[in-house]
Amino acid sequence: MVLDPEEARDARSVAESEHGSQVRKAALAAIVGTSIEWYDFFLYNTAAAVVFKDVFFPKSTQYVGTLSSFATYAVGFAARPIGAAIFGHWGDRLGRKATLIVTLLLMGVSSALIGVLPGTNTIGVAAPILLVALRVLQGIAVGGEWSGSVLLSMEWGNPRRRGLMASWPQIGVPIGLILGTVAMSSVATASGDAFKQWGWRLPFLFSLVLVGIGLWVRLRVMETPMFAKVVERREVAKVPVLEVIRRHPKEILLSALLRCSEQMPFYIFTSFALTYIVEDVKLSRTFALNAVAVAAALELILIPTFGHLSDTVPRKRVYAMGALLLGFFAFPYFALLNTAIPAVVFLTVVLAQVPHAMQYGPQASLIAEVFPTKLRYGGAGIGYQLASVIAGGPAPLLATWLLHDHGWWAISLVMVVAALLTLGATALLPDRSRIDVADDTAYA
Repeated sequence: MVLDPEEARDARSVAESEHGSQVRKAALAAIVGTSIEWYDFFLYNTAAAVVFKDVFFPKSTQYVGTLSSFATYAVGFAARPIGAAIFGHWGDRLGRKATLIVTLLLMGVSSALIGVLPGTNTIGVAAPILLVALRVLQGIAVGGEWSGSVLLSMEWGNPRRRGLMASWPQIGVPIGLILGTVAMSSVATASGDAFKQWGWRLPFLFSLVLVGIGLWVRLRVMETPMFAKVVERREVAKVPVLEVIRRHPKEILLSALLRCSEQMPFYIFTSFALTYIVEDVKLSRTFALNAVAVAAALELILIPTFGHLSDTVPRKRVYAMGALLLGFFAFPYFALLNTAIPAVVFLTVVLAQVPHAMQYGPQASLIAEVFPTKLRYGGAGIGYQLASVIAGGPAPLLATWLLHDHGWWAISLVMVVAALLTLGATALLPDRSRIDVADDTAYA
């Protein structure tokens, strides 16, 4: 079943007076929904760093407990390409709007269930097994969310402002990170010694309230005119995911490699850093959480700024500059953290997000533009989420092992290698930032 042709015509025939309203609604729906999805996902990241090793791996040593906790964290990333394939199929068959409703519900329910999951001391080995299962559902939901939210905003927006329009859903990451870290920090302060017993559960349960808000916003948006045009012409692919893999394998692979210097360091800076600052630098958990929250607040400004910049300066150039800056910052990052001077550590955590924002701002449009409309949900989603397997998911786990066996310099070296991979992928990825992405003949 695909989008009804009559609904497709309605979306295509929106009066000029309504078009601006729909653009704003689409951008808001993308931002709100993505923020909620990432709030739930980052809650897990924060909990994995500060509490899960005690709740679900209580008999392990500190090192093994941290490794086990980050391993369950990585499972969610491994599930993201699966979610991208599942929802990419339906997003290119049913439409962006309907698919995004499902991803939001899936994330909210799985996160709330984590909030009521008993610990290992209560139900034994079933606890970490169920935790992994729920983490997989989170990963599947996020895997299907990203491309849909980006396309909802980009395909409604001004064609000459694709960098800016596609960057709006990207700020859902810092918003979700702020909400998640502030929620955990506030609950940790308020619940005190009870934090590891029940306090950490409250932010997960709050997901259900946020999902209700997100659904209300998303239900008010019409299907994008670009996808509606595909439906009207009866050009919807029968098996879009298989078709995009067959026709655009190069673009999918390069999209994944493009993200190495953006995604892998990001999860070192926002998740592994929480453990490193507390256990190695010997500063408080609240200090670390607050530093990450301020860094995320800075990205609220920087992400759309660099997205907008990529509409005037060549998109690939902006992206490559971000990768270069990350490579140069890799070694000074840990050296500055190791000073253990609170002001220096705080500033380092905040500034680490600048090269990330330089890449994350233009990234959505850079990836989405290389796929035709009828295959864009699946193609962009799979390419984007494959990076989760090779970069984002293993990052805290790899960093924990490297620190234990080799020292912090090995983590910095891996980040430099990631920057080099990204620079190569950026050079090879087709530049379609100036074409009409609504014209599928441009992709022939």
